[in-house]
Amino acid sequence: MAERHGIYVSEVPGSVITPVQQNFTLPVAIGTAPVNLSKFSAPPVNVPILCYSYQEAVDAIGYSDDWEDYTLSEVIYSHFQLYKQSPIVLINVLDPAEHKTTVAPEAVSLMDGTATLPSGIIKGSVTVKDEDGSTTYVLDTDYTLNFDADGNLILKIKSGGAIANNATLQVGFDQIDASKVDAADIIGGVDSTTLAVTGLELLNQVFPRFRLVPGIVIAPGWSDDPTVAAVMVAKASLINNHFRAQAITDLPSDLQYTAAPAWKEEHGYTDPRQFNTYPKVTKSGKVYRLSTHLAGVICRTDAGNAGIPSLSPSNKSMEIDGTRTDDRELALGPEHTEYLNAAGIHTALNFIGGWATRGNRTGAYPAQSDPQSAFIPVRRMMDWIANSVTLTYWRYLDGAINKRLVEAITDSVNIWLNGLTSNGYILGGRVEFLSEENPPENIMDGKLKFHIYVTPPSPAQVIDFVLEYDVNYLAAIAA
Repeated sequence: MAERHGIYVSEVPGSVITPVQQNFTLPVAIGTAPVNLSKFSAPPVNVPILCYSYQEAVDAIGYSDDWEDYTLSEVIYSHFQLYKQSPIVLINVLDPAEHKTTVAPEAVSLMDGTATLPSGIIKGSVTVKDEDGSTTYVLDTDYTLNFDADGNLILKIKSGGAIANNATLQVGFDQIDASKVDAADIIGGVDSTTLAVTGLELLNQVFPRFRLVPGIVIAPGWSDDPTVAAVMVAKASLINNHFRAQAITDLPSDLQYTAAPAWKEEHGYTDPRQFNTYPKVTKSGKVYRLSTHLAGVICRTDAGNAGIPSLSPSNKSMEIDGTRTDDRELALGPEHTEYLNAAGIHTALNFIGGWATRGNRTGAYPAQSDPQSAFIPVRRMMDWIANSVTLTYWRYLDGAINKRLVEAITDSVNIWLNGLTSNGYILGGRVEFLSEENPPENIMDGKLKFHIYVTPPSPAQVIDFVLEYDVNYLAAIAA
C-alpha cells in the first residue's frame, strides 16, 4: 500500500439517541361486525386487524348500516369517512360458528333466474334443492352466490346448469345472529385448555403483531355496561406490562342528563384513564355513540399536533349535527354541559363555530383533582411520555451498568425533554439519576431507576374577564 502523507478525516455515526415515538394515536375498537361479508378466506374472529383505509376495513370485517347489531361498522364509518383518520385496529368478537341461527329450507321463487336472499347469511351454509327437496344443486355448477352492496345474498342460476329460469327452490342457510353476542364475549379472556385469547385480552397482541402501541380503547354499544367498562380500563391501563392507554366509555343514553353524574359515580366510571361520554350524537340521520366521535376528535387533534397528545380534546370541531337520548333529541346548553363536565363527563355543545366537544376532565374528577388524574391532556401526556421512554430505551436493557450507560440515558432524555419544552408540548422536564433511589444493592442486582420530572400544560378550563364601569371616560365628552 502507498505511504500516506497528509490529513485525513473519517466519520462515525452520531451517538445521539433518536427517541422512538408514534406520530399518530392508535385507537383499538372492539365489537361486532358482519364478518359473513369478509373477503378474507376465513372470517376474522377474535384477532386484531390493522386497517389503514375504509375499504381495507370493509374488506376485512364487512360493513352494514345496522349499527345496533354491528358496532364496528359505526366505528369504521366515523373514523375513516367523517374524521379521515388512519390507522385503526379492529377486533371483532362475533363468531359465525357460534353466534348464528339456522333457518330451515323454505320456498324461494326465482325471477329471471335470480333471487335475493336476506342479509347476514353465512355463504358456505347455504343449501339449494328443487321444490320437493329431492335434488340438491351444486354451487358454481348450477348457481352462484354473491353479496350485493346492502349485504343481501344474490342467488343466480348458471347457464347450462340444472335449474330452470323461473323455478321454485328450497333454500336453507345459517344466519349470523349478533343478539347472541354478550358482554362476556367482549370481555373475553384466555382459555385454560386451548390458550385461545379472546375479547379485550387481545389488547396484549396489538404491539407484538404490529409494533404499534394502542393509544385509546373503545367499545361503542358495549362500554355502557359497567363490567365491560371496568375491564376496558383495567386492560388499557397496563398493556404488555409496559404500555399505558386510555378507555373512552359511554354512559347509558336512556338516562336524563340530570341523572348521568349519579349513575357515573354509582357504577364506578371513575378512573383517571377513563373518559366518559354522554349522550348519543347524530349526523345526517345516523345515530352514533359519543365515544366513537371522541375517538375521532382525539386522533385528529393529535395528528395536527405532531402526534403528541398535549392538547385537550375539548372545544374541538365535531362531525355531528345533534345530540339525543335513546328516545328524543336533547338540546344541551352551556349550563347543561358545565353540569356534566363538573362530574367528569364529556359531552358536545353547539356554540360559537358550530358543534364541538366539551369537557377536559377524566372520570376521576371530581373525587381526584390533581392535574395528572383529573385533566385528560395531562393524563394522556404522562402516559405518552412513559410509552415513549419504554420504546426508546428498551435497547439499553442488559447492557453493562457503568457511568457511560447512566450518562447516555440521562443526557438523551434531557435533550428530548428540552425539545418538547421548546416546542410547547410541556412546560418543562428533566431526568435525574438519584443516589438515594439507586442504592448499591440495587445496582449490584442489575436495577437502575431514573427519575423524570415533567409538567404537561393544563387546559385553560376557565378564563375570567372582570367588567367594570369606569366613570373617568366620561371626561371624553367635554374634551
